[in-house]
Amino acid sequence: MRITALSLPAVLAGVLLISACGTERAIARIDGSQQTQEPDSADRRGDPSCAAPSTGMSPTSGTSVVPGDSADLEQDGVKMTGLNERSRNCDRHPLSAEFRVTNHESEPFTYTITFKSLSDSGEALAYTKQTVPSVKPGQTVKGTVDMGELHSPAPIAVRVGIAEVRSVPADEAPAPAGPCPASGIRVTTDDGDAAMGLRVVGLHLENCSTRAYRINGYPQLQLLDEDRKPVTGVEVLRGSGGISTVTGFDDPPKPVTLKPGQSASAGLMWRNTVTDGTPVNVPYVRVNAKTGARPVMVTPELDLGTTGKLGVSPWKKDKVP
Repeated sequence: MRITALSLPAVLAGVLLISACGTERAIARIDGSQQTQEPDSADRRGDPSCAAPSTGMSPTSGTSVVPGDSADLEQDGVKMTGLNERSRNCDRHPLSAEFRVTNHESEPFTYTITFKSLSDSGEALAYTKQTVPSVKPGQTVKGTVDMGELHSPAPIAVRVGIAEVRSVPADEAPAPAGPCPASGIRVTTDDGDAAMGLRVVGLHLENCSTRAYRINGYPQLQLLDEDRKPVTGVEVLRGSGGISTVTGFDDPPKPVTLKPGQSASAGLMWRNTVTDGTPVNVPYVRVNAKTGARPVMVTPELDLGTTGKLGVSPWKKDKVP
């Protein structure tokens, strides 16, 4: 997760009170009503799993219906519709959420949604990403996201919400796994690194085809805003452009031939310094590995501040371990 993850605005979708074994479970809803559930029969019998973790879990509570008329429940076509908590152990609480995605665009889109769970005090407990591929125009797709397992012997009030939604045209979506794209290559980004305001994110290209793939030079980039519109006023520099000194970043480009299964990398470098003016944020970048290559839209979340500069290093073949 990028370092800005914990500073995302608190968009709350509901509150789930997870109780200890042998007590009632209460699900608090946004409209102020409360659903109370009796402990399961195993709890009432004094099931020893309440004293020690067990390998099996069975559902003991159903889905709470989250009201759908609050703007806090929705973001960019994604809406949370329900919360689930299942546990037979006092200190283990598997949590999941139900949601739906509606594509309001005129072409198929792929959605990557970041869900979050927060304690009642606002402490971030977990972030979970889920991708919903190729949603057709006008189509609504339902899904369930596993929010992980919370560990606490005491009741916990957990708030679950949508932290962020990113959507890209399905034919430009990255394909980090699964069948090889028609282009024969996979283009993805990593989580990046940051130190003292300096950001570096890696672009990765894998040849997943059955023939050699040749590149020479720098990846071609188009910077896009929240609405996937071109961002102006940012200079894309070949090399570091004086942003910082990073080993290898300013090396001259060399021809690279990737055999099937081989990969190459390039880097994006910037500072998030803010002085005078309005900070520029670039959530989307359209990448062409070379001239004529099929574009891939990635989401490196460039917080460029007011610097107006983005450095790009040339493609280099990855070393084989």
